[in-house]
Amino acid sequence: MEHGHDRRFLTLSFCVSFIPFLYASSFSNPPLLGIHPLDEKYFRPEVIKCKDGSKSFTRDRVNDDFCDCLDGTDEPGTSACPTGKFYCRNVGSIPRFIFSSRVNDRFCDCCDGSDEYDGSINCPNTCIMGGNIDYKTGSYVPTIRDMSSINEKETRSGVNLEDLIQKLKGLKVIIILQAVLIGCVVVFRIFHRRARSKKRRLR
Repeated sequence: MEHGHDRRFLTLSFCVSFIPFLYASSFSNPPLLGIHPLDEKYFRPEVIKCKDGSKSFTRDRVNDDFCDCLDGTDEPGTSACPTGKFYCRNVGSIPRFIFSSRVNDRFCDCCDGSDEYDGSINCPNTCIMGGNIDYKTGSYVPTIRDMSSINEKETRSGVNLEDLIQKLKGLKVIIILQAVLIGCVVVFRIFHRRARSKKRRLR
């Protein structure tokens, strides 16, 4: 009888320890800070070219707070490059680019608060449903005129594809977690029934 109790305890403890691992692995590869989703492939190789073609840098130098590229390609998530741009994902609202000088300047520029990540200020997520921004991959170097025209592009209505993808990922994780929990409950109940039937036989 003790043996059956031990098996039930092991099954339950496995389920409890497996769920956090599953949840963590679902979000194990977070996107690089300040990068537009269409640019994520650009930053995957070990050696990356500056978008202006001036030089190359290794992936470990992305967001290392030292400006290697004149156009700020290597520092999308820091304020190291004066000509850099930071992409606010603003999931649920309007994504936008801001100047990298606004990163960690103790002022919340992105509605999701992603531009103030050093902990010196707490930016609440104030994003609401909104439109999207047109963006093309390639050697895009923003100018002051480009940055001011972003606000016009942001007002265009449409489905926020990035928001939809994030919601689907979250839904997938919930479904997997529910399946694991149901499986654990079923296994636990099977062991419990077997233990009860053994007790009855012993009587």
